[in-house]
Amino acid sequence: MAMAKRSGYAARMTSPFAFTHALCRAPAPSAVNGIRAGGGPDPDFGALAAEHDAYVAMLRDLGLSVDVLPPLADYPDALFTEDVALTFPEGAILLRPGAEARAGEVAHIRDALAARHPMLLEMTVGHVEGGDVLRLADRVIIGLSDRTDRVGAVELASLLERLGYRAEIAATPAGVLHFKTGCSLIDERTILAVPAMRDCLAFAELEVVLTPLGEEGAANILRVRDMVLIGERWLATQAMLAARGVPFRTVATEHIARIDAGLSCMSLRW
Repeated sequence: MAMAKRSGYAARMTSPFAFTHALCRAPAPSAVNGIRAGGGPDPDFGALAAEHDAYVAMLRDLGLSVDVLPPLADYPDALFTEDVALTFPEGAILLRPGAEARAGEVAHIRDALAARHPMLLEMTVGHVEGGDVLRLADRVIIGLSDRTDRVGAVELASLLERLGYRAEIAATPAGVLHFKTGCSLIDERTILAVPAMRDCLAFAELEVVLTPLGEEGAANILRVRDMVLIGERWLATQAMLAARGVPFRTVATEHIARIDAGLSCMSLRW
């Protein structure tokens, strides 16, 4: 469902990768108890913290100025800053997480965003998590999921319009936790997606490249400037990117992935 434009409104068209800043939060030891949908082994906190440190170092090596907020012991998932806000050069938007246990995180990031952005907007109804929001060059896709409802998506679309961005609401397939769990941008015209998202109507004008068999977890890559970051264990997807001439760097995500996380969720970027 595309949101109607107001009279005189023009969608902003900018690179979705030209980041200069990022905001992260250090994991607390309680992160090993983060929300997760499936079973599997618990993450090791030392290994998880090392993965987060390496991720921050990678962003800095790519030229971003990265601030790292202190851990929040009472909120195991607080290191996933992307789920509680959206950030753009024009301003930031505080979201309303659909996971009840994460609602309190918003208050703990408000001041940090207000200090770094010229405008701070805030959702008041419904629920949206940033993992369901994919920014393209010409629009922002808001995926409906178990964590993002239509009421929240409609309000977020109106807030995005205030910052100059056009929004489109799309469906997230059953079994896909967040919209960006199942897809991400390789470049401005190319989507990497799991097979379940092959026919997403929001991708009609884009090239959709499917994750190789058995590597659906690779779908959440992160493009930063001219570089794609990808989990180090996704060898077939790496080979596919190499064949397409896409520059990439690998990042360890084994323990982060044990609490249903990927590369985009560990930072807010603008």
